[in-house]
Amino acid sequence: MSLDGLLVIDKPAGWTSHDVVARARRLCGTRRVGHAGTLDPMATGVLVLGVDRATKLLTFLVGLDKTYVATIRLGQTSVTDDAEGEVATGADATGLLEGDISAAVASLTGEIAQRPSSVSAIKVDGVRSYSRVRSGEDVTLPTRPVTVRTFTASRSASQGGEHPRTLDLDVEVEVSSGTYVRALARDLGQALGVGGHLTSLRRTRVGRYDLDMALTLDAVEADPGAAVVPMADAAAAAFAVRRLTEEEELALRYGQRIERSGERQNEPVAGIGASGELVAILDESGEETRSRVVFPRG
Repeated sequence: MSLDGLLVIDKPAGWTSHDVVARARRLCGTRRVGHAGTLDPMATGVLVLGVDRATKLLTFLVGLDKTYVATIRLGQTSVTDDAEGEVATGADATGLLEGDISAAVASLTGEIAQRPSSVSAIKVDGVRSYSRVRSGEDVTLPTRPVTVRTFTASRSASQGGEHPRTLDLDVEVEVSSGTYVRALARDLGQALGVGGHLTSLRRTRVGRYDLDMALTLDAVEADPGAAVVPMADAAAAAFAVRRLTEEEELALRYGQRIERSGERQNEPVAGIGASGELVAILDESGEETRSRVVFPRG
């Protein structure tokens, strides 16, 4: 039986996103599984997977805003800008003033130009940047525009110990797609003149999919059918919904355009048929409504 829909997984630490996809393929009995945005092995939290026909939904989910909670350690740097890389000592961060930290956080909030970490998965001349770094190349990626919608930081309750010259900050950020939180950690440390890197990262939300919807892989294994969010429900949770008449559904399935339902919308719209099935993702930004993708009947 086909399990068309989304899996919202709470990714465990130490797993790559590909590891999670491979496990989901086995549990759901299909090769057609993909994800809507990578999480590093160190990171935990919301990882959205598409199963079978729902893999076509992933194109529209990748660009959704995301929310993270993390810990940034000031006073140390890392080759990878996180705890997975070789860590070097920076300047003593224990004397940093709250006002200086707040000003540095504010400078990294809003629309900014961010230089991704050199060990990211971004391709340079067809080769992943992290592969070039691991082969000994010195890679500096160009900056690109991202949006940090919110960035809050407070001193972590656990300080000192084996890192007496460092200062840990508990942070929460809401960011546009393509923003690297470890690059924010690096840049915050640079702005304060002490160095910084990420020591923990948890994604709490992708669009409207949050941790309340997320399941462990063990829970999926116990009942894959119940774990998969049906396509219509998954689309309705992420996008505005348009209820289609039988005539409109038929027209869309034949590749025709239909009358726009209201004012123009730049965001994708989920077109749901009279039977409750997801028919198409719609583009209502023009004079008429057209389909961005049409889903075959289940």
